Amino acid sequence: MWFAFALAAVFLLFFGFGVRRDRRRFGNAVHLGLAVTFLGIGLIAGIDDAPPGVAETVMLVVLLGLGLGPVVLAGLLTANGVKMVRKEGRSPANLLSLLAGLGMFGVMILAVAAAVTGSWALNILVVTTLFLLGYVSFLFVCFVGYAFLYGRMRIRRDADYVVVLGSGLIGGRRVPPLLASRLDRGREVYEKLAAHERRDGVAPVLITSGGQGPDEELPESHAMADYLVERGFPAEAVLREDRSRTTEENMLFSRELMERERPGASCVIVTNNFHAFRASLMARRAGMDGQVVGSPTAAYFWPSATIREFVAVFLQYKVVNLGICLTLILLGVLAWASR
Repeated sequence: MWFAFALAAVFLLFFGFGVRRDRRRFGNAVHLGLAVTFLGIGLIAGIDDAPPGVAETVMLVVLLGLGLGPVVLAGLLTANGVKMVRKEGRSPANLLSLLAGLGMFGVMILAVAAAVTGSWALNILVVTTLFLLGYVSFLFVCFVGYAFLYGRMRIRRDADYVVVLGSGLIGGRRVPPLLASRLDRGREVYEKLAAHERRDGVAPVLITSGGQGPDEELPESHAMADYLVERGFPAEAVLREDRSRTTEENMLFSRELMERERPGASCVIVTNNFHAFRASLMARRAGMDGQVVGSPTAAYFWPSATIREFVAVFLQYKVVNLGICLTLILLGVLAWASR
C-alpha cells in the first residue's frame, strides 16, 4: 500500500516538474495518469482498514463499474456514432465513435464465446486483446484527462500574437460555424491581450492562418480576415498567412511571419477545444512560444473528434507504442504455441 502511495508521489512530482518545464508535453499526461493509477491502487489495497461497510460499498461500486461500465460506454459510443453519421456524413473520421462502440461489443461477445466454449485459442485471443485495449485505454484516459486540464489553464497575457487556425470553407468562400467559433474565440483572446498593459506599448496582432484548397475560391485566411473585419474588428490588426495546407504548416508559416515582424515573439493559438492539446504538441515541435486555447464545439462532435486526435498523437510516438503493442501480441502468440 505505502509503496503504491510512494510511486504516486514520485509520478506526481514528475508531472509537476514537467508542467513547469513545458505544458505541451504528452509525458505530462502519462505521469499524471500513473500518479492517479498508483494512488487508486494504494487506496484499494488499504480498503481493509476502512470502517465497517465502507469496504463492501467501495468494492461493489468497483465491480459494478467494471461490469456495466464497458457496456454503457459501448452503447453510448454506438449511439453517438449513428448521430454523427446522420449529421456529418459517412466519412472515415465521422465513423470513429461508431466503430469504437461496435468494437467493444465485439470484444465482449468474443469473451463470452471463450468462456462458454473453453477454447484455449479463444481465451488467449481474449486475454491478448484485453492487454492491448488496457494499454491503449490507459493512454487514451491520460490524453483526455490532461487535455481537459490543459484547456483550462490560464491564458497568458503577455503574448504578441493571436494565431487562429483555419479549417476549410463552405462553398469555397464562406466561413462555416466550426471556423466561426475559432474566430470569435480568437477575437475574445485578442481583446483581452489588447486590454492588458504591455511594457513595450505595442498592440498585439491577430494572424488568420490557412491557405487555399483545391475546392476553394480564395485562401481560408482571407475569408477568415473578412469575417472579422465585417464584424468590426480593426483591419490593421489582422495579418494573413495564406500558404499553409496542414496544421503543421499553420504553425511553421505563422512562426515565420512572427519572427519576421517581431523576433522571439510569443503567441496564443486558437483552434477548437477537442484539437487544442494536440495542436500544442505541434506548436512545440514547430518551435513556437505559444499556448493553445480552444473554442466551443457541438457535444455530439466530441467523441469521434477526440478519438481522431488521440490516434494522431498515438501514431506520433509510433515506435514506442507500436513496439509495446507488437510485444503484447508476440507474448500472446508464444502463450498459444506453448500449449
